[in-house]
Amino acid sequence: MKNKYIDLIEQTFDFPQEEFHVEENQLFFHNIPLLEIIKQYGTPLKITYLPKIAEQIQKARRWFNVAMAKADYQGEYHYSYCTKSSHFSFVLEEVLKNDVHIETSSAFDINIVQELFEQGMIKKDKYIICNGFKRPQYHENIADLVNSGFINTIPILDNMQEIESYKKSFKKKAMLGIRIASEEEPKFDFYTSRLGIRYNDIVPFYQKEIQKNPLFELKMLHFFINTGIRDNAYYWNELSKSVNVYCELKKICPELDSLNIGGGFPIKNSLSFDYDYEYMTEEIIAQIKNTCERNGVPEPDIFTEFGSFTVGESGAVLYSILDQKKQNDRESWNMIDSSFMTTLPDTWASNQRFIMLSVNKWDQAYQRVFLGGLTCDSMDYYNAESHANAVFLPVFNREEPLYIGFFHTGAYQESIGGFGGIQHCLIPAPKHIIIDLDEDGEYLTKLFAKEQTYKPMLKILGY
Repeated sequence: MKNKYIDLIEQTFDFPQEEFHVEENQLFFHNIPLLEIIKQYGTPLKITYLPKIAEQIQKARRWFNVAMAKADYQGEYHYSYCTKSSHFSFVLEEVLKNDVHIETSSAFDINIVQELFEQGMIKKDKYIICNGFKRPQYHENIADLVNSGFINTIPILDNMQEIESYKKSFKKKAMLGIRIASEEEPKFDFYTSRLGIRYNDIVPFYQKEIQKNPLFELKMLHFFINTGIRDNAYYWNELSKSVNVYCELKKICPELDSLNIGGGFPIKNSLSFDYDYEYMTEEIIAQIKNTCERNGVPEPDIFTEFGSFTVGESGAVLYSILDQKKQNDRESWNMIDSSFMTTLPDTWASNQRFIMLSVNKWDQAYQRVFLGGLTCDSMDYYNAESHANAVFLPVFNREEPLYIGFFHTGAYQESIGGFGGIQHCLIPAPKHIIIDLDEDGEYLTKLFAKEQTYKPMLKILGY
């Protein structure tokens, strides 16, 4: 009878997979023995595996370049990183090793760009794409970049009033972009995205405010939808409308040469994940090319702003099961040594599901459980995987520790959860380690942050 945890995984999924395999009943993540990492650092523990970042960048670059070659597409492809996914220095350093550009979302992002320049990690010819609805400090910081010689800084106009600030503050001619306000999915609570300028307003706005102003050059149209790049009628319809706006504008704006399709490539959130990246890339390029040919305009350069795709699959969080509580006849609660609301806030805030696997005891029988966090909050739980309305783990035994891991958690969790600040029930932020490979392919670990202590918390609270 096959009732072991490893039997369950192998019967349910195609396993082992690229980043996961099992040796001696212990899970390996990118050939890293997680049990050894736990013995060295303890739990709870956050991990960033740096080589995965470069791998993702190179994959996307290859997909787009191949798609362009197949379609005889005349534009170029530019990969930019969406910094809001993870602002950590070790992430940006790894990203910039791969010759990519940067997309920003706030005033402080510009300060990070300036710091990267001071450290010699970025040059002034990098594209700095400045998105978002901007407060005065953001406008001021963008102007500082432009005036100090960052020649490829492109503020993306999110509304028609934004340009007034740049008229006053820019001392050099600068490029601009315009974000198109896409329509949301029919099931969404509202009809149109709060971001960007309406389709019908873009051409008149360009003619009135940009076309004859010697201070500005319209370089880019920006298109993005919240649900990401998916093979459905909604995505293709929104893409088609945006490319048609590009073509209409290109006919009266010869300097316009770039279309930014934003981010939205999904990451693997289940062992049964299935997404045809090559097909989607080729279809995007083909549709843009066909629309441009019908309108008699050259194909634009393509920019993407992949954030979660870049850094998401580099992350993992490891927990210990502290104890098991029996509640009612059918509920077994495995209590982790941290909180989902603070360390994986997306599981609580947006019902996000990640790959969850046991680190050890793969030769043990399994049971259905609920996972509970430490906070005094009924919402601090995890009870379902993306592939099933349940969580299964090896049977808990108080005499033998059970460790679990959540994988591909590298995007947004620290910023949403409040890294280094005050978190729900004052649950401390866990240790965070960085894993890289040496020249021989052996893994190296480095402690980035210790587990949070009470003193800085009390200081923030005024004690």
